[in-house]
Amino acid sequence: MLLAEDDRAIRHALERALSLEGYEVTAVADGVEALAQAHRTPPDVLVLDVMMPGIDGLQVCRVLRAEGDRTPILMLTALVETADRIAGLDAGADDYVVKPFDVEEVFARLRALLRRTSPVPAGGAGSGGDGGGGREVQVSDRQVEAAGILMDLQARRAWRGRRELELTRTEFELLELLVRNAGIVLDHSTIYDRIWGYDFGPGSKNLAVYVGYLRRKLDEPGAPQLIHTVRGVGYVLRED
Repeated sequence: MLLAEDDRAIRHALERALSLEGYEVTAVADGVEALAQAHRTPPDVLVLDVMMPGIDGLQVCRVLRAEGDRTPILMLTALVETADRIAGLDAGADDYVVKPFDVEEVFARLRALLRRTSPVPAGGAGSGGDGGGGREVQVSDRQVEAAGILMDLQARRAWRGRRELELTRTEFELLELLVRNAGIVLDHSTIYDRIWGYDFGPGSKNLAVYVGYLRRKLDEPGAPQLIHTVRGVGYVLRED
């Protein structure tokens, strides 16, 4: 794991906590060092502070993603506005933790990022039927396809029609969950459990932010919206 945090006290405390949790941690103090270390010894996961001198965490994300690096990235941020969170997702981050944070939340989010999402069994968890709007899901060891979305699970690539989608790790896993269960309404708790490992509760906007961002990447002028909100329940992927 690579940890980049310019605040010495936070860096040392988090490095110690992560080490005690069993992670092998390389800790650096700024974005320049983070990029150099990532290129020298690619980590399994990155934990990046947003606000760092020189090259900040967002710039580190952009550089790595532009290079085709899909290593999962968790951002540490004191910025709490939705627009700030979306800026982090836009830069290529997979998830974020808002300061001040509970270290147990950091552990939980890291476990979720490092765990490959397993599908919900057909007809399994979720509330509601397909409403007549789903399509049969085609599944192989390598690919899943539904509602005009094709996903190559081994290459971790996805397309809507002929257009390839540029997705972060978390976006890919969320889309895979929806595609595998096309036509089935998945409730908030099920999605939180499958993607993040636990339910953040009714006050959390985490899922809504990711769904909104994924919608923007999926949407095409004149084409039907694919991700639908079922108020008070959750989300469903279907073609109207």
